[in-house]
Amino acid sequence: MGRRRKGRAVNGILILDKPLERSSNSALTVCRAIYKAAKAGHTGALDPLATGVLPICLGEATKFSQYLLDADKVYRSTFVFGECRSTGDAEGEVVAEADASGLTAEDVTRAMVAFQGDILQVPPMYSALKRDGKPLYELARKGIEVEREARPVTISHFELESFVPGPRAEATVRVHCSKGTYIRSLAEDLGAALGVGGYVGGLRRLQAGPFVEEQSYGFDELQALRDKEAFDELDALLLPVDAALDHIPEKTFGEVSAHFLLQGQAVQISQAPTEGLLRLYGPVGMLSTGETVGTGREFLGIGEILDDGRVTPRRLLANMG
Repeated sequence: MGRRRKGRAVNGILILDKPLERSSNSALTVCRAIYKAAKAGHTGALDPLATGVLPICLGEATKFSQYLLDADKVYRSTFVFGECRSTGDAEGEVVAEADASGLTAEDVTRAMVAFQGDILQVPPMYSALKRDGKPLYELARKGIEVEREARPVTISHFELESFVPGPRAEATVRVHCSKGTYIRSLAEDLGAALGVGGYVGGLRRLQAGPFVEEQSYGFDELQALRDKEAFDELDALLLPVDAALDHIPEKTFGEVSAHFLLQGQAVQISQAPTEGLLRLYGPVGMLSTGETVGTGREFLGIGEILDDGRVTPRRLLANMG
């Protein structure tokens, strides 16, 4: 028999405003401790020098974190032109310099056009991608650079919000991008296209999937509630487990069909998509996780449409009763 996890069986999604100079794993550890949660996971790392939206999945929500890993992200970043740095951000050493005094906002805007839409991007050496089992950043810290294959990413929106001219010109940009996009690489590539080099001076994530910064909470607010042992108030800050899945079609089942789904069996459905994934709901009381949605129904998990038109369960919430 497996060892029972210690902690509260709390389920939901916390939208954390990750602070500066803290890793995503460290932020996750703090959130788990604040909630005394038995299980927790984050949904895609933010660099320590980045701040902003970091969804934290607690309990049963961890089963669906992949759908946030795959989601688009929105960032606001400051690109500094006139320098190249070893890490592609403000933490690195200066490795090349140029005078960016002649750069204008119009120059930057024109150059940005080439980086919109579907593009190929070479990941930076200072990244968590692995080569022979080792993260690239470990090799980079040893002064080792290896060839990286360009990968397809999508920049659906790339906007210049403000520009400050000078020898180290600064551009504040807003980027809506697909998963796997490296903002550091975008800054370096744009700086190279402008002929003066560039790096990320500051980075904030404004949105991850459907979640925006207005929904986020900082550590100070969370810790203040934890200090009072106000777990009901902490739990009230959580979004429901299915909050990350609005882009997936849904279907509500009666008690009999829901019972079979929870037993891992496929069931026949009507008036549903002919393929793909499906959010599954059943009558309240089928599970004991508290994932009640609206009136009279409860989130059960994710299913997939089979070729014969039936739906089979793929990822179900556990019955905690």
